[in-house]
Amino acid sequence: MAKQATQSIKSARERLLDAAYDLFTQHGVRKIGIDTILDRSGCAKASLYRSFDSKVDLAVAVLDKREQIWTRNWLENEIKRRHADPCEQLLAIFDVFDPWFRKRDFEGCSFINVLLESEKQSPVRKAATLHLKKIRAILHDLAVEAGMEDPDQFAQAWHMLMKGSIVTAGEGNRNAAREGKRAAQLILDGWPRRTDA
Repeated sequence: MAKQATQSIKSARERLLDAAYDLFTQHGVRKIGIDTILDRSGCAKASLYRSFDSKVDLAVAVLDKREQIWTRNWLENEIKRRHADPCEQLLAIFDVFDPWFRKRDFEGCSFINVLLESEKQSPVRKAATLHLKKIRAILHDLAVEAGMEDPDQFAQAWHMLMKGSIVTAGEGNRNAAREGKRAAQLILDGWPRRTDA
């Protein structure tokens, strides 16, 4: 009864987006069909096509929601909450990752997952690439604040380490964040700093 009341309050678009978010995050976009999303959301097919042009359009909206929930509300807020110093915030990324990697239902990074399962020129892959670029922008800003030389290159290297630790956790290594943090400390210690920093 409570579920029905909640569903009636939420719009069909919200219910479809919530259902697709859960399903795509856990299983990927390609494996989930429209009927599964409709069943989970309790919506009719007509509601889907009134709210989204296609499954691709829905998947892009899910990635936008993932950025808000995962990148902004969780990762970015959590590292800022833990530390004020930009170098400590960079390292804190791996501290934030650690309990995530240890979850029994660890789902990996939706942006990486979509990147790997999508066709090269697909709108969904382009959206995932854009969201990954936004994560690098956060890293770039932290690198600038920390006085790193060539903050673009630093952000690229740091992001490779982050993505590598996520994939390693997906392989089953639940210590990937801790091991990644040790490697990150070496990068941080060895990276040249601007002389004016």
